[in-house]
Amino acid sequence: MGWCLQRTECRWRGIAMCYTKGLSRKWVRRKMEEDQEITELSRIQNKIYTIRGKQVMIDSDLAELYGVKTKVLNQAVKRNIERFPEEFRFQITAEEKEELVTNCDHLEKLKFSPTLPYAFTEQGVAMLSAVLKSPTAVKVSIRIMQAFVAMRKFILKNAEIFARLDKIEHKQFEHDKKFETIFKALENKQSLPQRGIFFDGQIFDAYTFVSDLIRSARSSIILIDNYVDDRVLTLLDKRGKDVKAIIYTKHISKSLQLDLQKHNAQYAPIEVRELKKAHDRFLIIDKNDVYHFGASLKDLGKKWFAFSKFDRSALNILNRL
Repeated sequence: MGWCLQRTECRWRGIAMCYTKGLSRKWVRRKMEEDQEITELSRIQNKIYTIRGKQVMIDSDLAELYGVKTKVLNQAVKRNIERFPEEFRFQITAEEKEELVTNCDHLEKLKFSPTLPYAFTEQGVAMLSAVLKSPTAVKVSIRIMQAFVAMRKFILKNAEIFARLDKIEHKQFEHDKKFETIFKALENKQSLPQRGIFFDGQIFDAYTFVSDLIRSARSSIILIDNYVDDRVLTLLDKRGKDVKAIIYTKHISKSLQLDLQKHNAQYAPIEVRELKKAHDRFLIIDKNDVYHFGASLKDLGKKWFAFSKFDRSALNILNRL
């Protein structure tokens, strides 16, 4: 039989192809296992939260990973409660639960549960494998511990970035507060003068100024004035629909009682209370802005009077009412 170079080459080529295919299958299998492991690790990391400055997992998420009911998991812990000090396991508050439900869609079911869930720290998760006593529990605990370690490494590696983000967020918060002040100033028509004098005959100007102040209120108006009649009630009716109005005056006469009764039967009610300690007149808008008036609101513009807006220290008036 003659020797054929072509036949030999074909034979070696076939062996090489089989060997390569075997390697490819092993590589693909290993790659799939690695991807599956990464996916599993990522799934666990997504269930790690930061509560009270600690990285924790919620009992319902742990129960799902261990393949048991949440009740069963917590019962096993209670039977071995000496192994779970506060550093290993703690019950979250209603506020913490609400924040979790708000930020985590898969925990929405907790919203309707009357029970406050328990949070397990990394050490608590490690102890769970000893309590549940099953091969599955050991494997799952190892996976979870790996997730905690990976998360911790990630945080340490990016600590500087997180610090910068916190700094940026703080600056953003400060800017938001400044913008809020600006917008509030625009809403409250801060173009109105903060102090000034109205002379006799400037009835309409004074009336318009006070009307604008009353319209600027968003939640409440408090008037301290010892001389009140139906004209003051009419002036306060310029306030918004949901703005509450209270008048403090030294004496509630029968005439004022009658005016108030007829007014409140038709319009948004105004409350009148007695206050015998005040001499001057004050108009307090939204428990935030305090205006002092040299004349009663019913006499605006009849004689000279001055007005001025106090700083926030004048709000201690509210504590004395």
